[in-house]
Amino acid sequence: MNERREQLLKEIVETYIKLVKPVGSKALCKKFKCSSATIRNEMAVLEDLGLIEKNHISSGRVPSEQGYKYYVEHLMRPKEMTGEDMLKLQTIFQNKDLVLSDAITRCMEIISEITNYTSVVLGKSSADNTLKQVSIIPLNETSIVALVCTDKGIVENRQYKLPTDTNVDEVVKVCEIINKELVGTPINEVSKRLEFEVKPKIAKKIKQYEYVYHIFLDAFNDFTSGHETVHFSGKSNLLKYPEYNNTEDIKRIVEKFEDESLVRKIESDDNGVKIYIGNDNNFDSNVTIVTSKYNYGGEEGTIAIVGPKRMEYDKVVGLLSYIHDNLNKKE
Repeated sequence: MNERREQLLKEIVETYIKLVKPVGSKALCKKFKCSSATIRNEMAVLEDLGLIEKNHISSGRVPSEQGYKYYVEHLMRPKEMTGEDMLKLQTIFQNKDLVLSDAITRCMEIISEITNYTSVVLGKSSADNTLKQVSIIPLNETSIVALVCTDKGIVENRQYKLPTDTNVDEVVKVCEIINKELVGTPINEVSKRLEFEVKPKIAKKIKQYEYVYHIFLDAFNDFTSGHETVHFSGKSNLLKYPEYNNTEDIKRIVEKFEDESLVRKIESDDNGVKIYIGNDNNFDSNVTIVTSKYNYGGEEGTIAIVGPKRMEYDKVVGLLSYIHDNLNKKE
């Protein structure tokens, strides 16, 4: 690959990403001010190298999967964000009232709007979270909110409706017992200790102990399961692209998005922004997946953007890099 061939490949990739039309030698002649014979010869070399391929319905050429990979590894430069897009994300990062999981979810919603691709957050709690406090907030005589907090600053809340014969004061007493007995317990062990160690103590002091006990058991179970999350933004965006315009393609992608075990394969163990094109990802050979791992304040997981192989790589990498850097600043 010499410089001219690299610039030709860059032009073919970026033109096809933008226009979704095979690129012919005539357009390239004007751009590079070369004869059509020279351009055709150089395109033949790129085709022999497996970087571009002929489109069946046109004399032009389109990037191959290998061509996209070469472009990403050698020619692409992350695109700087616009001031407007940066402001949208900064508003989220500077919001002190948002817990990290909510901030990430909001960021991905904005990125789906900016890119028109599908974004995925694969979240999970780190194993070193311990219970810091359980709180009960009465809303009225029959409704309460239970808050579970960890030492890493993760806060979850659930609202519960009490039976008419349940006294809110008794729920508060149970909360006090749990705080006394379980604070400092690893969060994934809390439900077990609540069942075998704390429940008997609750039964001695509270009349309606069975129902009240299950309120807290449900809250802890919800907390634990809630931190093995898969959250989508713009799930249908991918289906708007011509690469997925027949019934079988749509059905295949929809079914894969509904299969959580398959979506979990998107999860990344690598730091930084990583790009998986076509057969390099474990999800679908006809998509590109760009990922960034995060780990902050006891919460860790993967942010991913799913789009066609004809993805605006420079834009997506710039956005994910910006989010990755800002999460590190928060830490």
